[in-house]
Amino acid sequence: MTTTPRLDALGLVVSDMAASLAFYRRLGLDIPAGAEAAPHVEVTLPGGLRVLWDTEDVIRSFDPDWTRPRGGDRVGLAFRCADPAAVDALYASLVAAGHRGHLKPWDAAWGQRYAVVLDPDGCGVSLFADAGTDTGTDAA
Repeated sequence: MTTTPRLDALGLVVSDMAASLAFYRRLGLDIPAGAEAAPHVEVTLPGGLRVLWDTEDVIRSFDPDWTRPRGGDRVGLAFRCADPAAVDALYASLVAAGHRGHLKPWDAAWGQRYAVVLDPDGCGVSLFADAGTDTGTDAA
């Protein structure tokens, strides 16, 4: 009998586990304390989807020819915020904590307040909320 595969996990290859986990904790992921020392970390989200982090050394342990990707993002994570003001506040909080902002919050043509910040490995992470109120801070 053939079964349809289901998406079970999103994997991130990281150069600095502690920095990556600290970033994703700021986005609300419930990552166990002490996980920074592990070469592989997993968390299960409320809907059952898992997020996995592996160090570059772990990947090279079974794929010795692996090299760090070059160029643009290949996978993008997007975090829904409660409202447009929450997008602005979270973006400001992440940038204030030393993370690189990529696209300041703006009111996108598709009806969302939208921003992009880079995780410690330079991957773009989108922050968004349905537009509903004018935040008055369009920075596009």
